[in-house]
Amino acid sequence: MKKRRKIESRYYIIIILFVILFLLGLLMYFVNDRRHPSKIEQVLQDSILFIQKIVSSPIHFITGKFDENQEKNKIYRDYKTLEQNSEQIESILAKNKELESELEELKSLLELNQTLVESDFLNATVVTRNMDTWYQTLIIDKGQKNGVKPNMAVVTPKGIIGEVIHTSNFNSTVKLFTSVEEDHKISVKIETENGYVYGLLSQYDQSRGVYVIEGIAENKEIKEGMHVITTGLGNTFPAGILLGSVKKVTKDHFDLARTVFVEPSVDFDSIRYVTILKK
Repeated sequence: MKKRRKIESRYYIIIILFVILFLLGLLMYFVNDRRHPSKIEQVLQDSILFIQKIVSSPIHFITGKFDENQEKNKIYRDYKTLEQNSEQIESILAKNKELESELEELKSLLELNQTLVESDFLNATVVTRNMDTWYQTLIIDKGQKNGVKPNMAVVTPKGIIGEVIHTSNFNSTVKLFTSVEEDHKISVKIETENGYVYGLLSQYDQSRGVYVIEGIAENKEIKEGMHVITTGLGNTFPAGILLGSVKKVTKDHFDLARTVFVEPSVDFDSIRYVTILKK
């Protein structure tokens, strides 16, 4: 019985092989381009192609959607890359602008040094400036080891800004002329068309952003835009250093004395490099 079953299985295998060979033969017969197919073969081919189209259409649709999603993801990644590059470019441009500003300031400082060839000067960098005392003081990176002493004048290429009040071995504190304290009295003069008019810088008006010069009794005409410079009197500040320009002139009720408001020549919001004038 078992032997009979084995013989029948062999017959089944042989039959299956013949069927496969027959189908392969039909396939080769149908795909032969040189032979003209019959009507039945044409109908059979059309049916096979139609079924293949029906079966392949969902596959092509899914494949297309997958490719579309892949393309969208690629476009999104490219967009994020461009966005990051744009932010980096903006950061680089801002940094470049800051470096250009520092370079121009250093160039101006070198030009100032050339005009101070007969003076003893020392360049320094602002290292600390607190928001609470922004217009009061700042700290520079030069001190006693560099020969810095209190009462030395501190200037920038655009004009004088204050004086040294405290020193340590490697740092110094500079009191700015924009300080609200009124203990600094500076002798100044205004360059007019008919000579100088002398006065005393008494304070800084923070609400108006101007210096206040009082005690002017001379009748010489003072016009807006005229330069105000130090006189050198009092042996505190050297003579001829620019302080600012006249912005407004007022008179008292008796028309005896005038008060001059001076716009500083220095931008006190942007001070990074200074020069100390040694006595």
